[in-house]
Amino acid sequence: MMMFYVCSANDEGDYYSETKYGIVMKKKMTKINFFYHYVSGGENPNVVRIAQANATRNESNPFPPFGDLNAINNALRVGIEPNSRIIGRAKGLEVEASQGNEMPTAVVYLDFGFTTGELNGSSFVICSRDLYLEPIHELAVVGGRGNFRMAEGFAKVELIFFNPTDGYGVDKYCVNLYHH
Repeated sequence: MMMFYVCSANDEGDYYSETKYGIVMKKKMTKINFFYHYVSGGENPNVVRIAQANATRNESNPFPPFGDLNAINNALRVGIEPNSRIIGRAKGLEVEASQGNEMPTAVVYLDFGFTTGELNGSSFVICSRDLYLEPIHELAVVGGRGNFRMAEGFAKVELIFFNPTDGYGVDKYCVNLYHH
């Protein structure tokens, strides 16, 4: 039996909690595969720096320094090709989190929203440390909405292509979601 709390306020402004028993729902498992396309340079970037750390930039290092904050609006596509069909967008923030000689790392807060097919209007949320240059790495799924309400799970991310000159890259996402 699942419990949940109902909170209310009385006339004196005090609050109280009441425990009620809910129906236990079975979790579903959904696997989704797609390609995450990002562009941080050129005329139409979908990764844009919105806050810059007060740090010395190293021109020989193409990666952003510790503390930079980026806004993200990346395409989710069915294929590797830049003109493959878009099925949604990942929107959110990333903070550059590596210092010194550490592997380039960001902490990402992204909503992966789908705009076509049976997943249209549904999304899942990733809030995780991202070792984005590792050939294969894992990110944590911490929530969702629509078909993925109360999602948890993980995404295995494979770096397919990255060009540091123009900031264009493609990652393959294999996502395992457990949800109601």
